[in-house]
Amino acid sequence: MSEIPDPSALAMQTMLQASQTWAQGFTQWLSSQQAAQQPGGTTTKSNTANAEQSEAVIRLQQEFASRHAQLWQAQMMRKRDQPSPAVALPAPGDRRFAAPEWAESPVYDYLRQSYLINAEYLGKLVEALPAADEGTRSRLRFVTRQYVDALAPSNFAATNPEFIKTALATQGESITAGIKNLIADIGKGSISMTDDTAFEVGRMQLIQYSPTTEKVSERPFLMVPPCINKYYILDLQPENSLVRYAVEQGNTVFMVSWRNPRAEQGHLAWDDYIESGVLTALKVASEICQVKQVNALGFCVGGTILASALSVAKARGEDPAASLTLLTTLLDFSEPGELGCFIDKNSVVQREQTIGKGGLLKGSELSSVFSSLRANDLIWQYVVGNYLKGGKPSAFDLLFWNADSTNLPGPFAAWYLRHLYLENSLRVPGKLAMCGTHADLGRVDMPAFLYASREDHIVPWKTSYQSRGLLGGKTMFTMGASGHIAGVINPAAKNKRSYWTNDGDGSSPEAWLEAASEHKGSWWPRWTEWLAGFGGKPCVARGRLGNAAYKASEPAPGRYVKQQAA
Repeated sequence: MSEIPDPSALAMQTMLQASQTWAQGFTQWLSSQQAAQQPGGTTTKSNTANAEQSEAVIRLQQEFASRHAQLWQAQMMRKRDQPSPAVALPAPGDRRFAAPEWAESPVYDYLRQSYLINAEYLGKLVEALPAADEGTRSRLRFVTRQYVDALAPSNFAATNPEFIKTALATQGESITAGIKNLIADIGKGSISMTDDTAFEVGRMQLIQYSPTTEKVSERPFLMVPPCINKYYILDLQPENSLVRYAVEQGNTVFMVSWRNPRAEQGHLAWDDYIESGVLTALKVASEICQVKQVNALGFCVGGTILASALSVAKARGEDPAASLTLLTTLLDFSEPGELGCFIDKNSVVQREQTIGKGGLLKGSELSSVFSSLRANDLIWQYVVGNYLKGGKPSAFDLLFWNADSTNLPGPFAAWYLRHLYLENSLRVPGKLAMCGTHADLGRVDMPAFLYASREDHIVPWKTSYQSRGLLGGKTMFTMGASGHIAGVINPAAKNKRSYWTNDGDGSSPEAWLEAASEHKGSWWPRWTEWLAGFGGKPCVARGRLGNAAYKASEPAPGRYVKQQAA
């Protein structure tokens, strides 16, 4: 006599088929993309390599089937109200399936583990398939991760037990709230990541450009932030402000606040940012403090612009900076991180044809690109929290800054993408024309402090390290833990994370790291100790801002930083 199937078993059998179908479907697509990238013709050597890779793929497929069989067996043997032994576990730090509801139900437990098996299989498959070059493989990795992240069962109401629990606990109010959140975000054109009402630019902290100490270093200190974002990432709140820390060390700090371009600034180019931006700022800071040189810092693309500006100044016979600090900066773009997945010849030509002569690269587009690099953290987490659970994100200063996007002038963006990301020309002495000169980073011969973050997905630390071989002066390289932003904004007072130092000149980033020493806490004190050697003699702090030629025009933070991307 036949039995009626257990509903849970029937559901899991259906999910098994669906799970394997989406993994196999994407596998076929991945293989077709890989095949399309391969050049025509083969050799004995390539035939051998292809055979080895085919064997690797077969082994992966066998492992994939075996693990699904193990998962199925474990679920069938689990006892009521007890989780089954885990066949697949989330990666460290992945909290999408941390809620107990995922383990309590055999259906949801199966969903999460089968998803993790599929995700791991596709990740390994990308590495096993042949690729025309490393750039192609990087793009396949990126597309695979986007696909895998998007299809997580946590992202959908029907497959997320937390959605059901919250809906029952609130008698359906969470569903209504989620729909309202979705409609509101559609209206503003972006996903809410923080409580926007908790902050107002200019009320987080008023920037003190005048010193807070009785005596200051003779030379002022100029900060050049990225023009892709707004400057206040370096000055979020008193407890995590790099600006405040620099002021407390006895520096007179100046900060470039880039305009958020509108249509009338859509003609601006790379040379404008050098000439009217950094070179002008260097001149004004030195004249206000009545010195010949300043100490200068550049962050991310701000560092690239600053190094380029100093090359121009040197070519003109000028020497405006006594020292240079570069934070997570690329000068060699040979390995540009995951941003390289968005940049190829066709995409650059398209930019040149549409906005290269005038127009804007919209901030919303830039924001979407950067969010996709960390989709689970910056997209799907908020889809689940805001729309499925009907919650409101908490106040978080860094994410408020992250959502405060900026535009870029089209000519600037097109030039930057072609000459730096696509052709990597800045590293070649004399190849690039800038402001009537030819760029040569070897001319930039002042002492330089170079900082990179170990987990940076925008400026890989090994690529940042290559700057040591391009700049003409003595360099000190320091690597910090965490990523592009959190690694930089690591206040000394909190004593968190770690950083690595090696005062020798390693022949390669790998050799440097092998001989490096790890130190607990923030890298900020090491940097300010280095910077103090270039401050000049101590002098009495100035009693007012500006001078007769450059008068203070309005209270900080000024108008530009408050302009929203159109």
